Amino acid sequence: MSINLGSPTMRPIRSACLGTATALVTLLACVPVAAAAATDNDSAHAKSKGRVITLTGRLAQQSRFPVNPGGSPAQGDRTVFRSVLYDQKGKEVGETGGTCTTTRVEDGGAEECVVTYNLPDGQLSVQGMLFGILVPGPPPSFDNAITGGTGKYERARGSVHADTIAPGTRRFTIHLV
Repeated sequence: MSINLGSPTMRPIRSACLGTATALVTLLACVPVAAAAATDNDSAHAKSKGRVITLTGRLAQQSRFPVNPGGSPAQGDRTVFRSVLYDQKGKEVGETGGTCTTTRVEDGGAEECVVTYNLPDGQLSVQGMLFGILVPGPPPSFDNAITGGTGKYERARGSVHADTIAPGTRRFTIHLV
């Protein structure tokens, strides 16, 4: 996919002016300190069956690049975000950043997202679809695939489940297999 970020129609707008789709992305990228919970099951039994890491965090930056500035959501709208990640004790343990592109505005809308989790021992790459992005109310939960990683997470596979905890807040449960 090619996007010309130099185009005069592709300019960032403030998240306060954005609709439900942006709230979803905000929550996708957000992971709260208040609900900060990180578990890393390192027992031999846990390693043989996989590993679960639960993180929470907070949105740090977000920009939206609409296809039709000032208009309705449209296929091709893009959101870029960065969030700070925290463990269960509220200690900052990394950040996540990525992009989501609107692929459908009918039937509640959908976005395709590519996200990187930057953690102390390496990075995880995650990709997947979010559905119902334009439906009023709290953004829906979703599951995305882990597509790879670096460092301790080299050759990582599994999934990430994301839940809305509160406005602007997400909990990510990372299932490594």
